[in-house]
Amino acid sequence: MDLALTERDRGLLAGDEGPAAALAMRIIARMAGIFQAASLLDITQAHIDSTIYIGEANLEFAERLAGDGARVSIPTTLNVSALDEHGWREWSVPSAWAEKALRQMAAYQQMGCLPTWTCAPYQTEHAPRFGQQIAWGESNAIVFANSVLGARTARYGDFFDICAALTGRVPEAGLHVSAERRARAVFRLRGLDDRQRAGDLLYPLLGIVVGARAGGLVPAIVGLPGSASEDQLKALGAAAASSGAVAMFHAVGLTPEAATLEDALQGGEPELVADVSAADLVSARRQVCGAAAGPVTAVAMGTPHFSVAEFDALRAALSGRRVHSRVHVFVSTSRQVLAQLVERGWAADIEACGVEMITDTCTYLRPMLDLGAGTVLTNSAKWAWYAPMTLGVDVQLGSLAECVESAVAGRLELDDGF
Repeated sequence: MDLALTERDRGLLAGDEGPAAALAMRIIARMAGIFQAASLLDITQAHIDSTIYIGEANLEFAERLAGDGARVSIPTTLNVSALDEHGWREWSVPSAWAEKALRQMAAYQQMGCLPTWTCAPYQTEHAPRFGQQIAWGESNAIVFANSVLGARTARYGDFFDICAALTGRVPEAGLHVSAERRARAVFRLRGLDDRQRAGDLLYPLLGIVVGARAGGLVPAIVGLPGSASEDQLKALGAAAASSGAVAMFHAVGLTPEAATLEDALQGGEPELVADVSAADLVSARRQVCGAAAGPVTAVAMGTPHFSVAEFDALRAALSGRRVHSRVHVFVSTSRQVLAQLVERGWAADIEACGVEMITDTCTYLRPMLDLGAGTVLTNSAKWAWYAPMTLGVDVQLGSLAECVESAVAGRLELDDGF
């Protein structure tokens, strides 16, 4: 299939805007062929996932682009780094490894990217609008942008994301196109009691189930409470993107393209219809939890990064209490949210309770954190999904309230509701 190119596209390929932009445009054009796209479209914003130093290839690519004079052509935010830029010396980070991670961070800033260093750019002033065409990396950010905000992005991975930012162009395919956004799977919540429906754990557990069963289909979810918050939908999407390849979901009656199930289906028939019961959610929790829980050594929250509202809930739950001396509590967040906490006076209150706040990164990324033996409790299905592989720890998944109670007691305090 021939790819229709604009005059600017051809100029980019010819090197009119420098060698880095030419390389990026060649990659965009090649990927358009893989996507079977006949044309490209303009994007107005990008979010770069290839910011995490995981080896020489990532660093070499970033420094090659920066060295060739690359400059992003649209507003571009940056996902988490592999370390806390200013506080990494307080953690388990070798200096030689940190030096390379910092070089990679510097290369992206040299290209004109905004140093947001967060996996939740949608909870900053850079959140895209409904219908806005964007190119985002980072799986939880992609699913949130498509689902909750109604912006449009494919599930872009490392290297392609910065190419899109340099050119401002992506293939006109996938979730950029209305027809590809229609639900093809329907999940119906059945038989949950009022307490289960009201709890925070409903959302990460449901995300695990939906991600595992949906495959490559866009799912629609029927039966979620009308009171579901932005952070609860954030948890659902992050879980579904971790246990599967979900890049968009419709929550009927909640998300902007799913006022009704008919709207989500765009008049079509689903290829899959499945009921989700309390037993399914219990099974999902067992799937990510270690078989035998040892002593609680740490509680890890903030994957995706904690919002101001989540810190407010944490602050209320900890009011007048302090974390047990043998338990570390880590909460990851963005610089922007931390600045708001400091301004409100909340940061000092939370830290006085024994909570350690981390910016720029995530605690399941080694070598930021070395937790050793014991059990780590988290309220994040994404953290629970990846940490056993990246950190080699035993994980238990609980609600925010269970995380707080366990941290204060110094032992697991879990409810059997799920």
